[in-house]
Amino acid sequence: MRLTDLLRPHLDGVTTVVDATPGALDLEPYLHLPDGVTLTREPDAVGEGTLVLLSHGPDTRLHGTESAVLAVLERMRPGGRGLIVLGHRVPELPYHRLLDALVAHHCQVLRAAPLDYTHLHAGAVFTRTDRLLPPDDWSGRPVPAEGFATALRIADEYVLADLVSRALRTRVLDLERAAGERATEGPGTGAADGLAERLAAAERERAQLSAALRGARDRVEVLQARVAMLEGSTSLRVGKALVSAARSPKRGATRLPKELYGLWRTRTTPTKAAPTTPSAPTTPTGTEADLDGGRLHLAHRAFTSAPRDRLVLAGVFTDPTATAFAADAVVNRTLPHDAEPIVARTDPDAVVVQLTACTGYGPWAHTGTGFAPDLDRRLNDLLTAARTAGRACVLWRDGPASAAPGLTRFAWDAVLDTDTGTPLTDLDPATDGRDRLREVFRTGGTRVRLAELARRVGAPDPLAARRVAVVADPRDRADIARLTAQVLGQAHRPAEVVVPDPAGLGELIAAGITVRTGTPLAPWIADWTDDPAEDRPDTLLLDLLCAQEYSGADAVGSTPAGDDYTFVPELRPLLVSRELYVSGDPPELWARRGHRLFACCGKEPA
Repeated sequence: MRLTDLLRPHLDGVTTVVDATPGALDLEPYLHLPDGVTLTREPDAVGEGTLVLLSHGPDTRLHGTESAVLAVLERMRPGGRGLIVLGHRVPELPYHRLLDALVAHHCQVLRAAPLDYTHLHAGAVFTRTDRLLPPDDWSGRPVPAEGFATALRIADEYVLADLVSRALRTRVLDLERAAGERATEGPGTGAADGLAERLAAAERERAQLSAALRGARDRVEVLQARVAMLEGSTSLRVGKALVSAARSPKRGATRLPKELYGLWRTRTTPTKAAPTTPSAPTTPTGTEADLDGGRLHLAHRAFTSAPRDRLVLAGVFTDPTATAFAADAVVNRTLPHDAEPIVARTDPDAVVVQLTACTGYGPWAHTGTGFAPDLDRRLNDLLTAARTAGRACVLWRDGPASAAPGLTRFAWDAVLDTDTGTPLTDLDPATDGRDRLREVFRTGGTRVRLAELARRVGAPDPLAARRVAVVADPRDRADIARLTAQVLGQAHRPAEVVVPDPAGLGELIAAGITVRTGTPLAPWIADWTDDPAEDRPDTLLLDLLCAQEYSGADAVGSTPAGDDYTFVPELRPLLVSRELYVSGDPPELWARRGHRLFACCGKEPA
């Protein structure tokens, strides 16, 4: 909730707002006071028509001290109101430290709510009164203003709320106590668990050493083959003959022709290189030939000096999952015979094993079921190679664990117990409806599932592709208040706001939004400079991004004909890719130059 949304319902009859917060905390950009209400810092008595702003939190430099709050409460008069912002997180709120002071000064809390700022996490509105005011019920309506009924409701709600909170507090204390016992238990406590962990660690270390030894042996065999090939080459033998003749000219000069003739007589006819098959992998970054056991293998490696900005995966996937993941990640599917080279040469962020790929049809079918022990060994080699390379091993358990119980015996760095998500392109807007699109986009999409995987393994976040920059040009105080309300009200909140002058937009910064000048940096741009007074719904950016992810278009907007969820040759752009925005091309030329334009009217499809 925004601070102004908490404050506005309690400004009836208020003409003066007194800011009694410390100098380091400036609440003026958050308030957006209506006309007729003045803001002052004069520490006068707080009575009828006056509301005072207070703050309390762990950072005394920013939020002030508790004694400063008590000093202001002493100046409260009947009818005066107050709003206190709290820097403590809601679960850690020490309200008991203020409760006694509020009661002693006859102050009743009217409403409390969480705030969506980085340094202010909650707020409470209170008033100085000589009689008990009726509270609101669960739906926000005031209960009947009767003294006994009001007091009885407060007493009953206190007992019931304490019952619920006591159970939660007990659960938290039990968890903390259990965590402390696990942290301080000696070697004799939980010996079985400790032994199992040590055995598992020793087994992992043995597997890593075995993999390293096998790799060293393979490299030695390759080097031996190269040395043998080099020693048997005609070029080396001719060079040796020339060096011998140069060191001993008298004898070497007479023997050199005979040695060269002998080399020519014993030469071997080179074999022709096998033609490249169409199925051989290709790469634009170069190749390297390795000799192993008399066979040539073509090893391809990609190299870039820029930071990796896309999730790279290797492992065992079904065909539909690999296709869906490929839209937001680099997917390298492994086969039982090439799993270790794939991991070594692609350097993935994580090696992922999908459970349904082990229980359905495919090269890894029956892995972990006990019917294919050779595949279990191959999978163990794959996971060992991943750990040797320092990569995380993840089990994507998108089916019942009982279908492949053998997979639980492997040591996993993370286990995801969820489906692989629904690609937005698999939905039909006309059938599923706009609400279904929004639900999949926010919680059930493939990109959301990949983001959870990336968070577990510390890889690039696929949701970064949804970052939006709002470009605006507020001209006065009213435009700034309207822009702040529209940005913070969006269901899909922008990542940055680009304006000519960031003055007055402190509330956006406090809400975690980057406010800057210059060129936008987010992948998508929403230009709001045309009409600062335009009424933009809260679902505007959410619906535009749903349409973009569904279509893969370069620009999404509206048309005069009201086209919805269809490609069009021309539109009024509402969401544009950064590359298209900074190109400077007029929208009339976008379609002619190959850019895809998608119409979204913002209405529920018929």
